[in-house]
Amino acid sequence: MFDPAMRPRHPTLVTASVMLASLLYSIDWTIAAVALPHMQGTFSASQDQIAWVITSYIVASAISIPLAGWLSLRFGRKRLFLFAMASFTIASFFCGAAESLAVEVTARVLQGLGGAFIIPLSHAIILDTYPPEEHGKAMALWGTGSVFGSFIGPSLGGWLTEHVGWQFIFYINLPIGLIAFLGLLLFVPETRRDRSTPLDWIGFLSLAMCVGSLQLMLDRGGSLDWFESMEIVVEACLACLGFYLFLAHSLTTRHPFLDLRLFTERRFALGLLFVFMYGLLTVPPIVLMPSFLADIRGYSIESVGLLQAPRGVGMFLAMIAGGRLTGRVDPRILIACGLITMALPALEMSTWTAEVDAWELTWTNFLQGVGGGIILVPIQMIAFPGVAPERRTEATAVYNLIRSIGAAIGVSVATSMFVRQATVNRSHLAEHVTQYSAALPPDTGVVAWSLRTLQGVATLDRELDHQAAMMAYLWDFKLLAFAALAGLPFLLLVGRTARGVAPPMEATEAA
Repeated sequence: MFDPAMRPRHPTLVTASVMLASLLYSIDWTIAAVALPHMQGTFSASQDQIAWVITSYIVASAISIPLAGWLSLRFGRKRLFLFAMASFTIASFFCGAAESLAVEVTARVLQGLGGAFIIPLSHAIILDTYPPEEHGKAMALWGTGSVFGSFIGPSLGGWLTEHVGWQFIFYINLPIGLIAFLGLLLFVPETRRDRSTPLDWIGFLSLAMCVGSLQLMLDRGGSLDWFESMEIVVEACLACLGFYLFLAHSLTTRHPFLDLRLFTERRFALGLLFVFMYGLLTVPPIVLMPSFLADIRGYSIESVGLLQAPRGVGMFLAMIAGGRLTGRVDPRILIACGLITMALPALEMSTWTAEVDAWELTWTNFLQGVGGGIILVPIQMIAFPGVAPERRTEATAVYNLIRSIGAAIGVSVATSMFVRQATVNRSHLAEHVTQYSAALPPDTGVVAWSLRTLQGVATLDRELDHQAAMMAYLWDFKLLAFAALAGLPFLLLVGRTARGVAPPMEATEAA
């Protein structure tokens, strides 16, 4: 329950400090993606090697998230938040200063290990700062700040990479991180510490092995041809073994690392299902669109960042609307509207051609952002009303972990289907490129399209790759649309939520 005596003296400054920390974390999820080609040249790395810059951060974050509950109880929420903010900021400096890929990946691991605590701790701090009747307004305000980072990240990253250097996408974290650290230090109150609860090392290590192996398998499976690779087979076996050990140990020990009773609460379990779908549906377009805009449409890195911004603007506005509708509209209706709003633009995107114009790119990305933003608060309304305050940090950690796994699976499926479809499409198209094809008459006089010259063959080869990739993107967009519509029947499992009640809510990362 909310204790007025524990309310901080400056709730507005607490909110601002927490929002700034969350903004920094959300920016860093998207800002690095646009700079990967430049980093690849700096480190003389292959496409597979440079992917570790993203993979290492995601895996480290996934492993750290479940620790947030126990660490905040053991050392205090404020101390853990300060440590997370300091380690994230310091690691950002080494990310920018790295002169080799090994150093860069190591710094990204440290950045992920520290930054993973920011979002779960932000949830609990905001909820403990305001009484229940103000939770909707407070979480909507915090959520809009977090969403702001998701659309400023690509634009800011593109500009910095193009005009200053990719190193500054990490150096920009230093002043923001310092201001956030000082705000947390001065205004956020400390919580009571409980040193009597031991860490369940077996539970933590088995869960870390499961989550880490699963993330690696999902991230690298597409490039290694999945189970044709011994690495993927080993990672799959480790993930299954880790899950079995974690489940068996948690059911038989007195103080498990994660309280499995959380999953027996029906509405919380349904909330996890929907937040899993949220990650599954919202992150793959963020990964696919930069390469589509650069490779298919030929936009510069700066323009790619600007064309990604409408998605974040849509999420920003939807979060504001979601805050106003909290407790007034049945959350099932809002989630249904969000899923449909994500599905319809994806269906439109599946009809694009390689000459799609900027307006078409803008409004479809905007509507998908609206759909993703409007379902965040309703998911929380379903999941968290029955969660006791003392289990809040642990519940938010599980919530964010499930969202992260959903995002990883979504990206893995989307990229794997893209590679497979592009290969199949190219082989089918190549069958029709002959001297007898109506599209290639022998007497056109166009040397660039002639099968009789090396230049013509090379040009046709590039065009085949281009068209095959375009068709593969359309397949992925259609798959995302059907996945969004497939979530609608699950709303029938959700009971009615009373109107006019502002339940406790935890916001996930919006990007």
